[in-house]
Amino acid sequence: MNKYISKNVIVILLIGLSFFGGFFFDKFIHEKEYKAAFNLDGMDLTLLKEVYEKTVFNFVDPTKIDKKKLTYGAVAGMVEAIGDPYTTFFDPNQAKDFQDDLSGIFEGVGIQIGVKDNQIKVIAPLKGTPAEAAGILAGDAIIEVDGRSTAEMSIDEVVSKIKGEKGTKVTLTISRTRKGEAPETKTFEIVRDVIKVPTIEWKMTEKDGKQIAYLTIYHFSEYVFDDFKKAAYEILSNNFDGIVLDLRNNPGGLLNRTVDIAGWFLEKGSVVLTEQNKNLEKTNYKASGPASFANTPMVILINEGTASSAEILTGALKDNRNILVVGETSFGKGLVQRVVTLEDGSTLKVTTAKWYTPNGELIQDVGIKPDIEVEMTGDDYSEDKDPQLDRALEEMVKIINQ
Repeated sequence: MNKYISKNVIVILLIGLSFFGGFFFDKFIHEKEYKAAFNLDGMDLTLLKEVYEKTVFNFVDPTKIDKKKLTYGAVAGMVEAIGDPYTTFFDPNQAKDFQDDLSGIFEGVGIQIGVKDNQIKVIAPLKGTPAEAAGILAGDAIIEVDGRSTAEMSIDEVVSKIKGEKGTKVTLTISRTRKGEAPETKTFEIVRDVIKVPTIEWKMTEKDGKQIAYLTIYHFSEYVFDDFKKAAYEILSNNFDGIVLDLRNNPGGLLNRTVDIAGWFLEKGSVVLTEQNKNLEKTNYKASGPASFANTPMVILINEGTASSAEILTGALKDNRNILVVGETSFGKGLVQRVVTLEDGSTLKVTTAKWYTPNGELIQDVGIKPDIEVEMTGDDYSEDKDPQLDRALEEMVKIINQ
């Protein structure tokens, strides 16, 4: 199997950071945009001042009060009160951790988490990580971390409790629901480790005399496009009849990289996605080529761990080319976050837009339904069986023979 692994793996997803999947970075917000977004009309800031004064006056040891910490706490509380799990404030130390996660090797358990049905859920366990080895599955609801209920925790609180140094342990209690079965509660004690995740893997597979390129994209990192191009050129240099594109447990990533890769599978000018902002203004993102696989027979694999940018790519190929999709309904994360660096080094991550497929289908909280539903059972995982891939290969042969 050919593997292309970035030297500097983007590890924002390795600990289950909730915001991985569709975000942009800004160094600042222009003054007009700032005033429009944060107009103070209707906000009584005298209450904040009064609470501070009363606290200092009444607290048993006011010399221990750190004004800066109070400020960050107040700001974080205000942002959290918006009620959007993906809109978050990071103080300078947290912001530095965020940047380190983008450029360094991370120590954790290897899961991506999100909020669905008002629960903290596993979007995907990453390949080759302690979470995958322990048996954590996409769709598992995390109900406790080290014995503490997650019911009243923000998603970032859950993340902070799961992450930690290599060799340390964390206990996750999950609730697992399978179709036609009663919910099952399981507890996993997982030893944290250094997480290294490939961006791309591919191999040539023979099925009923047909040569099929089986291509897996694990996440849409800053480096995935270069790795994808290397894999694509190798695939093109071989005699192949079709491609099975595996996006299962892909939690998403950078939008621009997703659009870049879509350009290899779609004709130039095809709409990849539509973005709608708070003013209901819509922007179309279009494929720019080279369209090398635009006429290649394909099947796409998805599951509950397919999220965000991975859902965008699936929707783009399904809507533009009627590509067959096999597996399970995807996660349903169709929101865009903008990351803004503030003057003191703090960071604000704000949900700014929604994504729609080229045919106008909303992704958020809905996901993408497969054309052919194939479920992975607990026995399939334990016995290392993959009925979803088996069915995808069968369908690929049928398409090639048409």
